[in-house]
Amino acid sequence: MGGGGRIASVTDIEVETITLSRSREAGVILAGSEATIPDLLRLVALPVFAWAAVRDVKTRRVSSAVWIPLAFLGSVLLVWDGWLAWNAEATVWAYEFLLPTAVSLGFVVPIAYLFWWFGGFGGADAKALLVLALLFPTYPHYEIGSMTFPLTVTPIETFSFTILTNAVVIGIAIPIALVVANALAGRFNGVMFIGWPVSWDRVPETHGRLLEDPSGRSRGGLDLDALRMYLRWRGLTLEDVRERPDRYRDPATLPDEPNPPTDGAVDADVRSDGGAAVADDEVSEAAEADASDDDPWGAEAFLEDIPGTAYGTSPAELRTGLEVLAEKETVWISPGTPFLVPVFLGLVLALIYGDVLVGTLF
Repeated sequence: MGGGGRIASVTDIEVETITLSRSREAGVILAGSEATIPDLLRLVALPVFAWAAVRDVKTRRVSSAVWIPLAFLGSVLLVWDGWLAWNAEATVWAYEFLLPTAVSLGFVVPIAYLFWWFGGFGGADAKALLVLALLFPTYPHYEIGSMTFPLTVTPIETFSFTILTNAVVIGIAIPIALVVANALAGRFNGVMFIGWPVSWDRVPETHGRLLEDPSGRSRGGLDLDALRMYLRWRGLTLEDVRERPDRYRDPATLPDEPNPPTDGAVDADVRSDGGAAVADDEVSEAAEADASDDDPWGAEAFLEDIPGTAYGTSPAELRTGLEVLAEKETVWISPGTPFLVPVFLGLVLALIYGDVLVGTLF
């Protein structure tokens, strides 16, 4: 203990010793930063997750092929770290590798699977968390000058769980940001914490879900991906629907050979193999007589013709959404949370600071 200096705790000494021993075993010094080779290779995840987050915002679609190389890299680095820990002291193997790895693979992986199974995560979100559980089971250590990152550690150093809790904290902050933005704009209503208003002409290029029905605001409504599927299937644009809603409510105007509906993605490869809007003189009197008033907009016909369920959309939801979009100039939508954005931000925050939740509470 020096004059005015603090007494180093046992934990501080252990963390410093482990960090130095791991770095020396790997024998790597790069640009003034000392870290193991596996820890340096893990930084490859940063640009990949950044790209995936941008892709998630723009299209809500991330190919499974993105995760395969990272999963392979994570498996290799996991074995590598295990070998380094096995050749270090017994406490390093047991407490710095085996325990956090068991939590990562035995807890984070099942959480990702269960949330996907119950619809809380999309497929890409679940795969991203599975990859993180493999790639970051233990806390990495990066020394730059006199500083070691992450700045804080947790009692059980499971880094993938730290990333997950950071992502959840960031995800919780999104509704708060929506409320603040809507309040500052003077938009006070029951859905201001989950949505915002957009002009009708932005809807075809927007992801999310309508928060309106003809009577006013609602907490759930038509998925905009399902809307795009319907319009592509019929060979229509939203502008067509708004110009002549009475005509397109009539199921007699449904095309004989609809177009492929795609998966509703904004950037989908849309083909017109038929399905063009039926001209007035092509709707025969017999077709008009046979048309059922029980299926306005041809909603049931659409859902029966396409493979799958159009994201769980019901005929009633589709009809209600079309009625809203046919009339209103501005509609409220819930953009949802592209979860790969909080995951990426949670990863960056974890690498720099550590666990925000633990750091705040303790």
